[in-house]
Amino acid sequence: MSKVYLSYNTIVSSFGFDSGTAIQNVKNGVSGLQLISNERILPEPFYASVIDREKLQVEFKNLNSNENYTDLEQMLLISLGKTIKKSQLKITDRVGLIISTTKGNIDVLEADSPFQQKRAYLSELAKVIKNFFGFVTEPLVLSNACISGILAVAVAKRLIDQGRFDHVFVVGGDLVTQFILSGFNSFQALSNEPCRPYCKTRSGINIGEVAASALVTKDSTDLADEAVEICGEASCNDANHISGPSRTGEGLFRSVQSAIKQANLKNIDYISAHGTATTFNDEMEAIAFNRLGLQNVPLNSLKGYFGHTLGASGLLEAIVGMHSLHQNTLFATKGFKELGVSQPINIIKETKSNKIATFLKTASGFGGCNAAVIFQKPYS
Repeated sequence: MSKVYLSYNTIVSSFGFDSGTAIQNVKNGVSGLQLISNERILPEPFYASVIDREKLQVEFKNLNSNENYTDLEQMLLISLGKTIKKSQLKITDRVGLIISTTKGNIDVLEADSPFQQKRAYLSELAKVIKNFFGFVTEPLVLSNACISGILAVAVAKRLIDQGRFDHVFVVGGDLVTQFILSGFNSFQALSNEPCRPYCKTRSGINIGEVAASALVTKDSTDLADEAVEICGEASCNDANHISGPSRTGEGLFRSVQSAIKQANLKNIDYISAHGTATTFNDEMEAIAFNRLGLQNVPLNSLKGYFGHTLGASGLLEAIVGMHSLHQNTLFATKGFKELGVSQPINIIKETKSNKIATFLKTASGFGGCNAAVIFQKPYS
């Protein structure tokens, strides 16, 4: 079986419209979260990470398109367009496309939307992206709660291993919308301050919006400088509850266990965890990592920089992780002060240099879904 890599990538976020800018802000400890007052989508002020719409419009004009596209479509097209350009790949029947999102164009269902309601169908979103870039094959849409982004990377690897494609572009994104905010607010899961993953005084999540894209490829002759090998992946659904994670971390435990077995690695140098800053998620992860014997491995959550970006989060955080690996830098868990879970885990409290060659990316979501992917530097 040939090696498969995560390579060229682009992050569109509140920090800007490229991966480098996002990585530098994380490295400098800058958060994209801000206090927002918008009674149209939530009665009280809330913290979130959002993309400046005026800057988005300006950036989108560079794609030379005169058609009308939703905000999410613009974000996804900008990100994927830049990644395709970097790769210099010709779109053929050997090039696949996977789109990860939880809610897609859910905002077009709002009363004042100028778009037809059918635009909310995920199949319509896929059609827009396919037609814009001229993909030959039908795109796959992964909408499996908050593991969608990292699961898309895993599925891309599987498709290449099976011989269906030589390359797969993965793009993911979600918006900060009334629907999403009201949903998490009904769970009393929204924090009224910047989130603090794994912290004793954490009070919930912040939502963020991002579009992220990357190339998954078996071609080792033309890789991005920050490219990493995808050496193990797995997913497992423990079907614990519609919104609450397993109290024993069973699904996450099995996902990581299977990914480690596939990767056949002795060491994991750090963990890029899900870390939503909700009481149940953080506790479940601490339990699972202790069951796996990974309690001493340096671990971070990036939610304090970007917020929880839902269907984009796993892909976004994998991209940040690959840059972290090549910069030999462990990024701090922003907002963390004092451990607030029952089992010991090794939270990265300050950004620091550290020689690292491998990392584990995990994600968990509603319905009991869990996923884990292990990456390593090529030729390490």
